[in-house]
Amino acid sequence: MSDAEGRADDSAGNDAISPYVESPIIMTTVRVITPFVFTFGLFVMFHGADSSGGGFQGGVIVGTVVLMLGLAFGIETTRRWVGPKLPAALVGFGVLVFLLIGFGSVLLGGDFLQYTTYGIKDASKYGIELVELAIGLIVAGVVTGLLFVIAAGSRGDEHEYENEHDRERGGDAA
Repeated sequence: MSDAEGRADDSAGNDAISPYVESPIIMTTVRVITPFVFTFGLFVMFHGADSSGGGFQGGVIVGTVVLMLGLAFGIETTRRWVGPKLPAALVGFGVLVFLLIGFGSVLLGGDFLQYTTYGIKDASKYGIELVELAIGLIVAGVVTGLLFVIAAGSRGDEHEYENEHDRERGGDAA
């Protein structure tokens, strides 16, 4: 249980201070602006070849959406919502798309990321856009994963807690 002052009862019944405090104003604001920030991140990803921005910048903006959700609704709630596999899946899929585009041109007799070897009209345009999107997925996954890793470090390692709990009971930690 937690109260309005940011206190949370841990499993031993001790009153610990939680870094998260519910704020209806922040929660409502994040609910309203999240779709716009996410859309802007995608816009920056897709227009990186023609204007300022690109996959890296757009990926950071999309990753910031998860950060905003974590600040508004709590890191643990956001972690449960996002799930443990989504950041890794984003990174893996982004790397896969990048490598398929890059080595696909090599298999067709061209150089790495030589889009003209695909024989598609405006291949460079579409190839660059797909590469930018792949880079954006990688960066968004890394930013989201880093957020969760940094947040986990602030509350301590769960394995250390389990080892201390085992020592208190007189058991040996495996």
